[in-house]
Amino acid sequence: MQKKVISELIQSEPSLQTMSISGWVRSFRSNRFIALNDGSTIKNLQCVVDFEKFDEELLKKITVGAAILVEGHLVESQGQGQSVEVQVSKVEILGEANPEEVKLTILSPKRHSMETLREQAHLRVRTNTFGAVMRLRSKLAFAVHEYFQKNGFYYMHTPIITGSDAEGAGEMFRVSALDPKNPPLNEDGSINYTEDFFEKETNLTVSGQLEAETYAMGLGKVYTFGPTFRAENSNTSRHLAEFWMIEPEVAFNDLHDNMDLAEDFIKYVIRYALDHCPDDLEFLEGRLLEEEKNKPQQDRSEMTLREKLSFVLDNNFIRVSYTEAIEILKNSTPNKKKKFKYLIEEWGADLQSEHERFLVEKHFKCPVILFDYPAKIKAFYMRLNEDEKTVRAMDVLFPGIGEIVGGSQREERYEVLKNKMKVMDISEEELYWYLDLRKFGTCVHSGFGLGFERLVQFVSGMGNIRDVIPYPRTPGNAEF
Repeated sequence: MQKKVISELIQSEPSLQTMSISGWVRSFRSNRFIALNDGSTIKNLQCVVDFEKFDEELLKKITVGAAILVEGHLVESQGQGQSVEVQVSKVEILGEANPEEVKLTILSPKRHSMETLREQAHLRVRTNTFGAVMRLRSKLAFAVHEYFQKNGFYYMHTPIITGSDAEGAGEMFRVSALDPKNPPLNEDGSINYTEDFFEKETNLTVSGQLEAETYAMGLGKVYTFGPTFRAENSNTSRHLAEFWMIEPEVAFNDLHDNMDLAEDFIKYVIRYALDHCPDDLEFLEGRLLEEEKNKPQQDRSEMTLREKLSFVLDNNFIRVSYTEAIEILKNSTPNKKKKFKYLIEEWGADLQSEHERFLVEKHFKCPVILFDYPAKIKAFYMRLNEDEKTVRAMDVLFPGIGEIVGGSQREERYEVLKNKMKVMDISEEELYWYLDLRKFGTCVHSGFGLGFERLVQFVSGMGNIRDVIPYPRTPGNAEF
């Protein structure tokens, strides 16, 4: 007997061959029509039961949330909404779901708030919304690997535990095996980390970039795609404490090559999602349209979800220098009328999400790549320009979320990098190996980081980043 998944069956022709299908009950109407879903598609399979041929006690166990196995033939559907259905000859209850208890969970048919769904994150993937988002996330992850593998990149795994802080931000989760109640101390009262597991201070990685650079210097083109961590106390819809980062690094690429790579990569993965997730995107678009009905007219999106994705594919990303962007923002209506929370008054300001979104959504109305930022607001490893005021940095800005990619041409000159580290109080001793790259065959090289969850958020249209990762880690929340 053939075992089938629903995504295949709903596209199949009727067949006299007996087949078995396992899934979870979404509804059971009139003791006759079972809506079955196995997670392979957002669509349910209708399974028709002749209740006169089945034991009444068995039928009572076919409840919402129950896992069942059905056997039968695939026939042409007599009802609307589906082309085929299963004429059931056998039902087996694999796992019961008590209807009284189901009423207290998100498995019940009524609509639930996103907050309620997060509180039952172990069950939320069984809802239409989260099933769609997580299938989309899986396809996007595959597209990431496919793009880089097709383009000659080598996938590398950078350390999760590291002694370096790539961003120089200091917002890290410490890793230690010492007894927190009685750690060994130095004479001055500070903790003696030489007695710790790694014999030094270590933390969870904030980025695999520095290590990826070392491998780009031997393999040419590499990328990382793994978890990263920030102990930043940002309780917003855009931030997570644990998230996944995509970081390519390419030897011999300058900033313009880097911008080309970022645009080509983003377009590839979005196109892949449109091609491979039509049903889920159709559902998520409909969900978004319903949400928008509750917003004031001026706050509604001018485009549907799929129109927005197609718009990204069909238009070149506009490339604008930071200096030009500052002038645009300084002279903008929201700035003049003091509508921005952070007013732009002078060159050198660190752009906030509200500024990035204004440039993308109101001014240019397409994705924007900003480049050549002030050196003072960017990391030590970014290449200093000839004006010695700006660095070869770039950010890709998207509607709805602001920055989706941050990258730069890396500083390849030994003395310049050494001096920047000194000015920013970054230990040469700790990063001797990073400086070594500039002593043995240094060359122009570039890379960027893309927060995977922000990509999933953009493609899915979800409003909160906590709803595009299975189990969000945020300040005060490490459930599940």
